[in-house]
Amino acid sequence: MQQIYGRVAGLDVHRDNVVACFRRLGPRGGVVFEKERFGATTARLRELEAWLAERQVELVAMEATGVYWKPVYYALEAKFAVWLCNARHVKKVPGRKTDLTDAEWLADVAAHGMIRPSFVPPPPIRELRELTRYRKTQSAARAAEIQRLEKVLQAPTTPWHAVGSSVTSISSTRRFRR
Repeated sequence: MQQIYGRVAGLDVHRDNVVACFRRLGPRGGVVFEKERFGATTARLRELEAWLAERQVELVAMEATGVYWKPVYYALEAKFAVWLCNARHVKKVPGRKTDLTDAEWLADVAAHGMIRPSFVPPPPIRELRELTRYRKTQSAARAAEIQRLEKVLQAPTTPWHAVGSSVTSISSTRRFRR
């Protein structure tokens, strides 16, 4: 099988650590692997970045599992070509499975171009998406609070809707203060 990338790293990302496997061709044409385990803290991700830079990595491939990939991706995207790969597309043949073999497999399939990266929007679009989603959740929380207030004010003796049109209107607010 034809190798497309010469110096590739595969990352198996977990909540507390990242297993990295660097793959390159050896002096006699064989494949050489170097493996290392890093923590998921900012300081340890900087060490991972330095480790990859020392090895002059062309491509970093990592699985997209949950949200654990985000800090690793964001730490490396400025200096390396980082591919976020769908875990279903990278499945290994069943058998003895370890984090080290997963990272090695990922580096191997990436080196041969057997996987495609998922789309990750650029930083400005990611920030806009995050703000938009936050605004949406805040609007939903506000609507839920208004509904709770209306429910409390629906006393058996005086239904609120008969007195005012909305509990959030200026006239309703004045009635609350009295």
